[in-house]
Amino acid sequence: MADDKLKIFSGRANPALTEEICRYLGTKPGQVELSTFSDGECYIQILENVRGTDVFVVQPCSQPVDFHLMELLLMIDAFKRASARRITAVVPYYGYARQDRKDKPRVPISAKLVADLMETAGANRALTLDLHAPQIQGYFNVPVDHLFASPVLVEYFRNMNLPNITVVSPDAGGVERARGFAKKLDAPLAIVDKRRVAMDQTEVMHLIGDVEGRAALIVDDIIDTAGTLVKTAEALKEQGAERVFAACTHAVLSGRAIERLCHSQIEEVVVTDSVPLRAEARHVDKIKVLSVAELLARGIRSIHEETSISALFL
Repeated sequence: MADDKLKIFSGRANPALTEEICRYLGTKPGQVELSTFSDGECYIQILENVRGTDVFVVQPCSQPVDFHLMELLLMIDAFKRASARRITAVVPYYGYARQDRKDKPRVPISAKLVADLMETAGANRALTLDLHAPQIQGYFNVPVDHLFASPVLVEYFRNMNLPNITVVSPDAGGVERARGFAKKLDAPLAIVDKRRVAMDQTEVMHLIGDVEGRAALIVDDIIDTAGTLVKTAEALKEQGAERVFAACTHAVLSGRAIERLCHSQIEEVVVTDSVPLRAEARHVDKIKVLSVAELLARGIRSIHEETSISALFL
């Protein structure tokens, strides 16, 4: 039976994911009018009463990032002014997460600014999925529930029954994520040492670990231009890996990413629907999409019912 105090609303970034979340929760997406003025400004009107309700706004910061982020902020503001009891920003893909620290002179900490914007707009809490940097949770002054897609991805590869599999982190920053995968798959861990030579260009240096004669599973949070992923696959093949697979949460796939993946030595790239897959990627056989709708729905239910969310991390 639907709970009339629970309201799920979707921006335009990924309405299909919101529909799936609502299906698991036994409800329907809330009614909202979303349109764009001729100069590009967003127009938003909530079309149902939300006074005193527990509102969840589902909006990943997928392309175009700035547009979808602004739409999320305006929706939050609208719900605040419509007297919603609590507003939770459900952001499966958190925008600007890669700019999480001041690593060069005179650069912004954009991930912190995005957190501040959500709070200023009126978000009472946030629900996210696989943040690029876990410390982003600390940029908020409201509660943040940080879920992981690893249960969904691990289950898929466990069912493949790949013999002699090694989990590979494509860089030092992803070691903790890859180690968690390796532990769940009862597999050894390898690390690729890479050095970035330009903003969107990396050069793989060498491999720490053994993949010779084994299947290698590269685990990452984001596939953006796919440059790092493809170079990592090449390095693994050079080191004797028999087969190469990849798993990631956020399939951003910008620039020439799809072309690179199609011509790479990776057999299968497994991603989630945290962001909608680009149209040209939907017919690429080696890209497999798994849904995180149930995972997010369970998180939403736990927040709404004020129950523990810890079971989702197992």
